[in-house]
Amino acid sequence: MIGDDILGERARLSPDAIALIHVPTRSEFTFSELDCRALQCARIWTDLSCIRPGERVCILSENRVEYVDAFWAAGKSGIILVPLGTRSTARELQQVVADCGPRCLMYSSRYEALAKELHQLSPFEHQINLDAEEHLPGVLSYRRAQQQVRLDPFPSRPQSEDVFCLLYTSGTTGRPKGVMIPHRQIAFDAFTTVLSWQLRATDRVQIYTPMYHAGGLTVFMTPLFAIGGCIVLHDGFEPIEILRTLQELRCTLLFGVPTTFKMLLDAPTFVSTDLSHLRWCISGGAPLPIHLLSTYQERGVIFRQGYGLTEVGVNCFATSDEDSLRKAGSIGKPMMFTEAKLLDSNGNEVANEVGELCLRGPHVCLGYWNNPTTSQALDQDGWFHTGDLARCDEDGFFYIAGRSKDMIISGGVNIYPAEIEKELLDHPAVAEVAVIGLSDEKWGEVPVSFVVVKSGTRASEVEFMDFLRARLNKIKLPRQVIITDSLPRNAYGKVLKGKLQERLRNLRSAAK
Repeated sequence: MIGDDILGERARLSPDAIALIHVPTRSEFTFSELDCRALQCARIWTDLSCIRPGERVCILSENRVEYVDAFWAAGKSGIILVPLGTRSTARELQQVVADCGPRCLMYSSRYEALAKELHQLSPFEHQINLDAEEHLPGVLSYRRAQQQVRLDPFPSRPQSEDVFCLLYTSGTTGRPKGVMIPHRQIAFDAFTTVLSWQLRATDRVQIYTPMYHAGGLTVFMTPLFAIGGCIVLHDGFEPIEILRTLQELRCTLLFGVPTTFKMLLDAPTFVSTDLSHLRWCISGGAPLPIHLLSTYQERGVIFRQGYGLTEVGVNCFATSDEDSLRKAGSIGKPMMFTEAKLLDSNGNEVANEVGELCLRGPHVCLGYWNNPTTSQALDQDGWFHTGDLARCDEDGFFYIAGRSKDMIISGGVNIYPAEIEKELLDHPAVAEVAVIGLSDEKWGEVPVSFVVVKSGTRASEVEFMDFLRARLNKIKLPRQVIITDSLPRNAYGKVLKGKLQERLRNLRSAAK
């Protein structure tokens, strides 16, 4: 059995080592202290709320120590944790609650109004306020409850294939789907990340991406707790604070998505921030523009590009410092014990061309909660079909080409939006870009580009088209370039192309 009480095991080995620094309060917690808190949280669920293994507890909160408590409490108790997105509306969250049927809601005061609205739509049997000093009618005070529970360890551990947590996908199309993350996946992804990324007990890493997302929970928290490193926990993303803390606490690694790395670069304090203690940065969530990578490299920073999905663990590929320079733009090679292959549209394995990326290994999820579409993504041989298009070079390094659903077929020719986006990002006036397909009577589909222009610069559609003509095959040229103030994104920085499709339909309707 692959055990997952990583915190408990690390607390046994390194009880007094600093595991977490909470930036808003500057509080420090050892592994022993966090392990005690996680056990308290688990006992609040089981002893005070009578929740049993396999039942669900939701949490609605900003990043905070209590979020860490709840995550590791799930590992100890076998109760399934369901993080809720704080940017969602109550009606959106109601879909998640209706799907997973939780018995308890934990929430912070920051999101109390949203929690109350959600409770009205879908009443919870138990509620726990993370900030209240006293118990209220129908609502437990987490702080008071911590003082009321015993700290007896649980007599048995959850099994490897038991569900640890349900992480709901962003649901850009259709209803959100609950990814069933087993205990085995949490443990194995942590261990193989330590090995493949060569993490150290001396590493100190900031976490500012939301912890209701797999990236906030498992890119660095679980691996660092496995090796005995330290996480620096922010309650959200504020570029100047991130840079100040990075320098003050001499953090050794930095994780983000292209959007956050761009915002850090644009911060007025970026130029003066000491980055000499950074071993490397790693970007995930979306393809990393080469010009952004180059800008960090000019500051002497090693910059890697990662890849992962909630369903297969957010850390699936690895690269060395040397190869991050030699193979710029690559996500690297599959991590240890990860199998990867590329399939064409007929399901045949391909080499030296773009195909759908499929992954297999101990880090793959169990499928989707209450969802029959699981078999479409996770086949009978254990391969997860990611829906991402990629290619592999002669040295075994993989490169992401885009999403299969995003692929544009124009006159029978496959056009990958990432190709056009990459070229536009080389234009000195372009800050952000997204390419989508527009239905066309003659060609079937044609590409359309949405461009955000850098502050203080000017550029026209004609200028962008002239720029692309020298770089792209004629059939790949956008039919239209739309200059916009911003691109719609989810909380993790991914462009919501469905929203852009809706915007394009509205523009066409208005033009008729």
